[in-house]
Amino acid sequence: MKAVIETGGKQYYVEEGTVLYVEKLDVPADSTVTFDNVLMMGMQSGNPYVKGAKVEAKVLKHGKAKKIKVYKYKQKKKYRRTQGHRQPYTKVEITKLSK
Repeated sequence: MKAVIETGGKQYYVEEGTVLYVEKLDVPADSTVTFDNVLMMGMQSGNPYVKGAKVEAKVLKHGKAKKIKVYKYKQKKKYRRTQGHRQPYTKVEITKLSK
């Protein structure tokens, strides 16, 4: 069975065994997390969510993505700013889909 879940303002198409990098969750590593915002389960779509549907996942680790450079520039004004950013993430593995 496959499902579409929503977490961190994004939607993910998942099935059992899928490994995802989602926005950072406030749960410790090696614990389980339940996603209740299920938009689609199998062929049943919700309005906006499927009632009673849950997706369970195991938290594998937390980390930060590669650094990106943010550069601001205004011509003829001697304005230049460089800033770096590393987005935190949580790596999860989908273990169970249930209605």
